[in-house]
Amino acid sequence: MEPMAGGNQTQVMEFIFLGFSGISRGHAFLFLVFLAIYLVTIIGNTTIVTLIQLDSRLHSPMYFFLSHLSCLDVCYSSVTVPKILANFLSQEPTISYNQCMAQMFFLMTFAGSECAMLAVMAYDRYAAICQPLHYSNLMSSQVRVPLAIFSWLWGFVDSTIHTALTTNLSFCGANQIDHIFCDVPPLLKIACSDTYVNEMVLHIASIFMGFSPFLLVVVSYVYILSAILRIRSNTGRRKAFSTCASHVMVVIIYFGMANVNYNRPSAGYSLEIDTLVSTLYCIITPMLNPLIYSFRNQEVKKALWKALGLQSKEYSSPAKQ
Repeated sequence: MEPMAGGNQTQVMEFIFLGFSGISRGHAFLFLVFLAIYLVTIIGNTTIVTLIQLDSRLHSPMYFFLSHLSCLDVCYSSVTVPKILANFLSQEPTISYNQCMAQMFFLMTFAGSECAMLAVMAYDRYAAICQPLHYSNLMSSQVRVPLAIFSWLWGFVDSTIHTALTTNLSFCGANQIDHIFCDVPPLLKIACSDTYVNEMVLHIASIFMGFSPFLLVVVSYVYILSAILRIRSNTGRRKAFSTCASHVMVVIIYFGMANVNYNRPSAGYSLEIDTLVSTLYCIITPMLNPLIYSFRNQEVKKALWKALGLQSKEYSSPAKQ
């Protein structure tokens, strides 16, 4: 710690994570578990991005946005898991002040961007199912590229605001974080300066930056469901549902876990429950997304079989989007 100017208090220069403090043994096992999750996340999402680039049948707006979602999941997971693994190896769950602020910044950037990307993907499905005759214009490269850029900027702006406010706080004395990585809520709990503005901005951002994309997803799927129910053939309805199933599952998991993680009761969760929720939200979810799209999406599976040299006759003709 370093002395703070104008007083005898000291500014915290290092934080200690308490998330796994209740586990005295089994750190080697946890290291292997988190390493396995991280490898599956990286390999799964990288595979999806690679398949989309290599297979011409996946050169459509839906898979363009999916490749961005996979990139976000790789970045999202890489912000937290490597540091957790390093702490398991060193058996010192610490992080410097500057690293903590950087981790928080990138974590919130990718989390906010993923919210926006999921909303953009819902709009893409709306355009494909509800406006099929205008789909090529609604999702042309002149539209989808700016939408992807906007999604990345959405999280960047949100994160910049929170990081700027957090770096203006004073952390003196208490340096133990009831968490497994640096995030805004646990840092506000240990700040020794007034956090009223930070808390208000956090609540406003949760509504505007988090709830607005979710609301757009809900509205899109209301229109999508209405359009699907008007389709007369069962085959047509099943095909329309199948193009949305993977995205709906990802949306439910991501926004559900985000709500549990950030909109916690005023009393908070116990340290064990908080650690579990954070693990599910920031570490498990990025791993599940490629698995969901791989098992639920026929076109991704066809591209994978082709890449592995297992293409059968039924996969030989290009699939129409």
